[in-house]
Amino acid sequence: MAYSSQIRAAVGAVRESLAGVGVGVQDRRFTQHGEHDPLPDAPLVLVACSGGRDSMALAAVARTVCASLGVRCGAVIIDHGLQAGSGRVARETADRCERLGLAPVTLRAVQVRESGTGVEAAARDARYRALAAAAREYDASAVLLAHTRDDQAETVLLGLLRSGGIDAIAGMPPTFDRDGVLFARPFLELGRADTTAICEQLRVTWWDDPTNGEAAEGPLDARYPLRSRIRHDLMPALARFMGADVSAVLARGARSARHDKEYLDAEAERALADVACFAGTADAVDGSDTAGAAGAAEPAGADAVRAEERRERRAALLFDARKLGALHPAIRRRVIAHGLASVGVAGNQRQVEAIERLAVDWHGQGAVNLSGGYSVNRQKHVIRVCQDGMHENRGCSGSD
Repeated sequence: MAYSSQIRAAVGAVRESLAGVGVGVQDRRFTQHGEHDPLPDAPLVLVACSGGRDSMALAAVARTVCASLGVRCGAVIIDHGLQAGSGRVARETADRCERLGLAPVTLRAVQVRESGTGVEAAARDARYRALAAAAREYDASAVLLAHTRDDQAETVLLGLLRSGGIDAIAGMPPTFDRDGVLFARPFLELGRADTTAICEQLRVTWWDDPTNGEAAEGPLDARYPLRSRIRHDLMPALARFMGADVSAVLARGARSARHDKEYLDAEAERALADVACFAGTADAVDGSDTAGAAGAAEPAGADAVRAEERRERRAALLFDARKLGALHPAIRRRVIAHGLASVGVAGNQRQVEAIERLAVDWHGQGAVNLSGGYSVNRQKHVIRVCQDGMHENRGCSGSD
């Protein structure tokens, strides 16, 4: 069959995305026209499929592209259990993927546990954990996500509304690693109109999530997710105001901002190595050798010194407050955020700024409380990040 412009663009986008993650033609016979059965041990690519038009279009196109490369193509369907009938929708989606020829097709049910970050964020975390687990189980080379140019634009607006700074403007990256699994987004240059056309042309049916509010008349109220309200109300209003395709404008800006973000992130990683140390390497923070030379006589107050050493070794992360304070604000805040992320601690913008003040505006303020029972406290020239329940005298909350 002759491919439409939308299908040709989608095929090219998937090919380019797969090549970018190291998945290409497996042997010479796949350079010939037509589809050929991949070898049983050929690389496997998994498509994360919700059943919506975007992911169904990606599933259909990815299967065709993978077949032409000699690569196996499967699907992972996640049932979040947040809506009545979600199990039925997940099973129907799995059936559609199987009819398209994807294999293996696996359905995973997850439990969404809200922990103060909101149901949407909790569902996203549960989904990515399940996708990563499936990818590791099947030894997949990559997991493909069906985010489109419209999703990218909505992500940028979401981040701006939440004061996300340059990270918000940069939007979603085309590839990233999570839990040791490589994820890729081939459709970031395609719009939702393109995925709709692909499904219609290939006679692929899809499911519309009612929380998107597409069937609602008039503005969506606060019962709908913020992303849905941006999609339904804000994006059309901006398009009318500008008289242009806002999603294309925002996506183009995101590509440019991503280069800036990547540079700042790299600089922050270099700075982090200089101003911080992790559990078990506390001596590096201030450059002192508090352990003393072997066989040396212990000075007065040695018991207090050893107690301080024990507390520092038990801290998850230590910052040198003077070195941290000397960094440029654009790098300093990233260093804090990267440091927290490296020990598995979540910190929002307000918390990062509060930790920053421990370095640049220190006047004896109390600890900064984080999620997971972690807190951050400055003692002398050291800023400690530790989990309160792990330490003597409640770890970070003590004072000198």
